[in-house]
Amino acid sequence: MVMFLFLVVALAVVVAAVTLAVVGGGGSGPLPEVAPERLQDPLPEDRPVERADVESLRFPVAPRGYRMADVDDALGRLAAELAERDARIADLESALAGARAAAAHVHMEKRDHPEDQR
Repeated sequence: MVMFLFLVVALAVVVAAVTLAVVGGGGSGPLPEVAPERLQDPLPEDRPVERADVESLRFPVAPRGYRMADVDDALGRLAAELAERDARIADLESALAGARAAAAHVHMEKRDHPEDQR
């Protein structure tokens, strides 16, 4: 019985000490602010993002998941570059369609007026 009482008192002392340490009652004030972790492998600034850049992108883990600012920055950059590429593809497809239409028109002219080819 004495041993049980001793263990209960020891457990209460340990719990109280841990609680005081966590709450900050035993230190010289609150803990200092830690500098936030930033992306270790940021996306390149001097060239367009490539597939390998996205595959190697790793976000540092914060206490409740990933740092929202890092993820938002990376997704914003990717969205802007994808929009730019989509616009460029649309321009090139439009130019290609115009070139094909012009080539078809020239081909039809040659077929309809074979005497002009001499």
